[in-house]
Amino acid sequence: MVSGDGQANPSPQEAEDLPITILHDKTLLLDVHNPKYEDARNSIAKFCELVKAPEHVHTYSLSPISLWNAAAQGISAEDVKIDLGRHARFGIPANLIDDIDTYMGRWGKIILEPSGRPDLLFLRFEDPYLEAEVIHIKLIAQHLKPLDEPGLFSMQTHFRGELKWELAKLGFPVEDRAGYDEGESLEIGLRNPSLSGEPFQLRDYQDEAAEVFFQAGSEKGGHGVIVLPCGAGKTIVALAAMAKVQAHTLILTSGTVAVRQWIREILDKTDLTEEQVGEYTGEVKNVRPVTVSTYQVVTHRKNRTSPFTHLEHLSRQPWGLLIYDEVHLLPAPMFRFTSGIQGVRRLGLTATLVREDHREAEVFGLIGPKKYDVPWKILEKREFIASAYCFEIRVGMNSESRTEYLEASKRKKFRIASENTEKLQVIQDLLRDHQDDHVLIIGQYVDQLKKISRTIKAPLIDGSMPSPKREKHFTDFREGRINVLVVSRVANFAIDLPSANVGIQVSGSFGSRQEEAQRLGRLLRPKDRDSIFYTLVSRDTVEQDFAVLRQRFLAEQGYRYSLEDRGP
Repeated sequence: MVSGDGQANPSPQEAEDLPITILHDKTLLLDVHNPKYEDARNSIAKFCELVKAPEHVHTYSLSPISLWNAAAQGISAEDVKIDLGRHARFGIPANLIDDIDTYMGRWGKIILEPSGRPDLLFLRFEDPYLEAEVIHIKLIAQHLKPLDEPGLFSMQTHFRGELKWELAKLGFPVEDRAGYDEGESLEIGLRNPSLSGEPFQLRDYQDEAAEVFFQAGSEKGGHGVIVLPCGAGKTIVALAAMAKVQAHTLILTSGTVAVRQWIREILDKTDLTEEQVGEYTGEVKNVRPVTVSTYQVVTHRKNRTSPFTHLEHLSRQPWGLLIYDEVHLLPAPMFRFTSGIQGVRRLGLTATLVREDHREAEVFGLIGPKKYDVPWKILEKREFIASAYCFEIRVGMNSESRTEYLEASKRKKFRIASENTEKLQVIQDLLRDHQDDHVLIIGQYVDQLKKISRTIKAPLIDGSMPSPKREKHFTDFREGRINVLVVSRVANFAIDLPSANVGIQVSGSFGSRQEEAQRLGRLLRPKDRDSIFYTLVSRDTVEQDFAVLRQRFLAEQGYRYSLEDRGP
């Protein structure tokens, strides 16, 4: 049987055996237990985003960005419809066929090209209807100068980033073929084994990710995002990309501790020397061929109207590659910085492209398409990351705290519930159960964490602690001299503690999905035992309501939550 759009339709009997149901809202439901599950998953992963991966049915979404990502990899609208048609139990809804054609049809229709002059670029429209729509957008049109050739305009090179940024927000992807400034060259090789003596070899998916990003140095490669779970070796992918680009590199990450971790990894696993690798933070400012800095330093300014303190100095350096660690955290001022340096190859690294401010399209426009991803559960099955088990422990409140909670304002209720003093006894009970484990106690409120730290006599690491002292505690934990650390939000991101196998989350940032993923991620480094993640939640409070949102994200990735009641 053949449908009106030329796609082959299965017979009723064949349809019964197909694993995907497509809904009109562009949601795809994939039956995990269907014999054709793996074939279907491998097909749709090329053009869909995995939204939820619970035990029985996985949910995928077709979005403009996922379709642009696919088109950027050379996948056509026809390829997408054929793959969907092969696996869809009830066919493809007509509105979805139209959306696939529309969104994928926009890719490659607005193209940035080199002009032969460093100060000018050409903007080419392959579709006169898109041209007519775009040139009526005043913010963009004022920068475009029509040329003699139909559909061709010139523009100043400095508008390159802003053009892509604005058009992505409006639903028009720009294919950037304008090429790159090569930057100053730098020989970078990977060590095998590493300097520390550990065997070091790229895993297959790490090698693939770096190659897909670079794409033999062509204009189709060199900008984009790699999505890998915490513990899967995103830093290693970045080192492999550096070895391919062979140029001066600026790495931006979330904090000073992360900066120093990056520097340790670079010196351990590449043949670069200490003289070639610099730290540029609030404490040390060394610009070297490979420089590691923080988002906070790059976007620092004295007040809202002052110029950025370090931005111009860093922008003038001869970078050939920019690496954005935890790119989903990109602060708003960094969009402007990234907009201004589009001539440099750009690699974004993240465990999740979820942004609570929904600015994923802007990340797409300025950093580039998603180039590669592997779901958590696949790497867990291959034993590249640890298996993890999640528990929510609901803790009662004593009568005094309950009275205070009931009389409080809505916002204050959350903090009272988060700082429930009965959680302290549960923590002590869990520590007795895990005396031989490496335990992280993670929370939002420093006063609460100080009390926990004093009671259990374990070090507390928070944002006020000087970096050298913070580093010492992390090192003592890694090397087994201490086995319990109390940590604030500073440990949410880019902290490498491979021995940690138990997490106790005592409070969090309302219903943040990012935070839940990052905190569990602290426990996912491969090890010889499973990891356990506890979340302590005050029973029958707003904290329990927010916990549902946080849990849902992990459950959607395939992690089970078990519930337990403790306390009065």
